[in-house]
Amino acid sequence: QVQLVNSGGGLVQAGDSLRLSCAASEITFTISRYAMGWFRQAPGTEREFVAALSRSGSSTSYADSVKGRFTISRDNAKNTVYLQMNSLKPEDTAVYYCAAKGTIASVTFTHTYDYTYWGQGTQVTVSS
Repeated sequence: QVQLVNSGGGLVQAGDSLRLSCAASEITFTISRYAMGWFRQAPGTEREFVAALSRSGSSTSYADSVKGRFTISRDNAKNTVYLQMNSLKPEDTAVYYCAAKGTIASVTFTHTYDYTYWGQGTQVTVSS
């Protein structure tokens, strides 16, 4: 079973930046053939959508709470998807998960049930 490996989380102060990474555990899993998404889950809450990237890379979507601060991107040569997080706030504290969906459509997907493959999550903690 292919897995996505999340990394890059940590403890930062409000206003700082972090970049999360998401790579496939198997070299045969080509991330550029999938629509990708980032989700997060804080304690006691449901997993929520953060950002999405279409398979073609031409379309992105963001939750209103992160729009203008977070950027999703992909490096095909490294077979890795990133989530650049700037101007972090305490309310961004959560476990962040990347996800992949096999599709031929060049659209973004914003629901957890759309995705097939998930990373193990990486903790992001923002102190005030």
